[in-house]
Amino acid sequence: MTSTLDVCIMMNRYLSLEGAIGAELQASLTPADAIALLKDGVKRSTTEETTQRNRSALLTDAAGGQYPYAAVLSCIDSRAPVEQIFDAASGDLFVARVAGNVASPDLIASLEYATKYAGSKAILVLGHTRCGAVKGAWAGLEDGHLTGLLGRIQPAVTATKAEVGAEDSAENLDRCSHVNVRETMGALRQESDILSGLEAEGKIAIVGGVYDVATGEVAWLD
Repeated sequence: MTSTLDVCIMMNRYLSLEGAIGAELQASLTPADAIALLKDGVKRSTTEETTQRNRSALLTDAAGGQYPYAAVLSCIDSRAPVEQIFDAASGDLFVARVAGNVASPDLIASLEYATKYAGSKAILVLGHTRCGAVKGAWAGLEDGHLTGLLGRIQPAVTATKAEVGAEDSAENLDRCSHVNVRETMGALRQESDILSGLEAEGKIAIVGGVYDVATGEVAWLD
C-alpha cells in the first residue's frame, strides 16, 4: 500500500519537472499515484495554482518518446479541455475524445495501446454536465452516423429514465451523464480482455468522473 509520504514524494517529483515525464518516473507510478495526479491537477486548475513547464524542454523531450501517466476518454465538448482541467503538460496524458465519451472499438483499441504498450497506469472516463450527446440520445435523435453513436448512450438513458422519469431537465440529463460514465467503464471491462486483465492484475485502474462545465470541478465516481 502506498503511504502518504510516498505520495508526497511522487507528487513533488512530478511538480518539479522542467520538461516531460520520463520512463523512470512513469514506471515508478502505481495506478493510485496516477489517480492522485489527476485529482491534484483538478485542484490546481480550480484554485488558479497551475504549473508552467518549459516549452523548449517539453519539445526536446517529445523527440525522445512519450510516457503519459494516464489516459482520458472524454467527450469532444469544447467546454471540457482535458489538459486544462488536469493542469497537464505535453506528454502527461493520452486523450481520446468522442461525442458522449462512449467506448467504440477504435477508442478501446487506443486505450489498450495507451496502457499495455505505452505504460499509462490509469484510464479515466470523463463525462461532463450539459452534454449535447446525452441530450440527443435522451431525445432519441437519429441522423447519419450519429444514430449509431447515440445508440451507445441509450442504455444510460433507459436506466436514468427508469430512475427519475422522462423529463429532460438539466438535472436529469446530468444524472444521465453520470450513468453513462459508468456504462462506458463497464463496456471497457466487458469488451476488452486486455483492459480487464490489466485491471485485475493491479497494473491499471479504470475510474470515472463528471466535469462540471460551470465550475471546473470534477465529481469522482466511486
